[in-house]
Amino acid sequence: MPRIRRWLPILLALVLLLLWFAWRQWQGPEIPAYQLEQRPLVQRVVASGEVDSQSLAQVGSEITGVVKARHVREGDAVRAGDLLIELHDEEQQARLREAEAALRQLVQSQRPQTEAALREAQFNLAQASRERERREALVARQLLPAEQGEQARQAEISARSALQRAQAAAAAAAPGGSDEQLLQQRLAAARAALERTRIRARFDGVVQVRAVEPGDVVQPGTALLQIARADSREILVPLDEKELGPVAVGQPALIIADAYPTEVLEGRVSFIAPAVDTNRGTIDVHLELLESADFLRQGMTVSVDIRTASRDQALVIPNDALFNRRGDSAEVLRLAGGRLAERVPVRLGLRGTGLTEVVEGVGAGDVLLTDEQAEGRRVRARIDPLREDRRE
Repeated sequence: MPRIRRWLPILLALVLLLLWFAWRQWQGPEIPAYQLEQRPLVQRVVASGEVDSQSLAQVGSEITGVVKARHVREGDAVRAGDLLIELHDEEQQARLREAEAALRQLVQSQRPQTEAALREAQFNLAQASRERERREALVARQLLPAEQGEQARQAEISARSALQRAQAAAAAAAPGGSDEQLLQQRLAAARAALERTRIRARFDGVVQVRAVEPGDVVQPGTALLQIARADSREILVPLDEKELGPVAVGQPALIIADAYPTEVLEGRVSFIAPAVDTNRGTIDVHLELLESADFLRQGMTVSVDIRTASRDQALVIPNDALFNRRGDSAEVLRLAGGRLAERVPVRLGLRGTGLTEVVEGVGAGDVLLTDEQAEGRRVRARIDPLREDRRE
């Protein structure tokens, strides 16, 4: 009897343990679960992109030549008119000097000579006219033969023709005349040819690529530099076509460069490409930056969070509690009567990266399970707190 009393507590403890174990087995296994509740929800599309430029100019030479000097390299900021590259210009310089010399000769020599020739022709004509008149008077009085009168008239005609030629030459050589215009055009052409040996920036921007060094022979059509226009920076996102549905022009976005994770930039969807890249199954979405960001570099990788819609209050469920999603419909496992897991169809609304809005099929306070294998079984729910909707 004392021995039975001594083992009785142990036997009682074993019986209680077996009863507790049987009760737990009857309750079923413990399954992670969520309880539906109302909270704010933002529908977003998260993707990776890169810094790009709407205007990326290829800078080349208009003529064939040899590079004399290169004044910029990658990363240099340039302003419109800045000298980028110089070509050897000895031939162009010679033509310019020749054109300048010809213009000086016109002004300093040819023009005074034509003016003097004009004055001489005017004097000769006046003298020939007087001589004609004198001889005609003498012929009329029969003091000279008619032949001398005819000679005087021919001399006057020749003098008048000489005057006309002198007038034309003087007009051509005068300021603004045809000779000066021709030489001015030659001078302008020589200056233009010389200027083509100096390759300048056409707009403000940043040099992205250089493909030329002093001594290189360059030809028209060959890209020597690549310059991104300063005011054309944008974000290019190759978005999976399956995620395009909710994206629209004008939607706000947050942009974070991988190299500067603490710098959050605001942007906006500015353009959506009209065609899908069939090789990659993506479509290009362009974002404009709403603030300056000088630290961004061409081709830099960024993370983009496009805000496509939002609700101040929505009945939300974590995405890992949704099964058999098809468009805006899905199924969930709801705990019925506090024990049995039943499958329930639901209709979905906005979709966040971690949470999704449920608009039909379940209500606030319902407990939803995350293990699809629990359907039809008696289970115990371990209620986990709803996670905040997150950016991925």
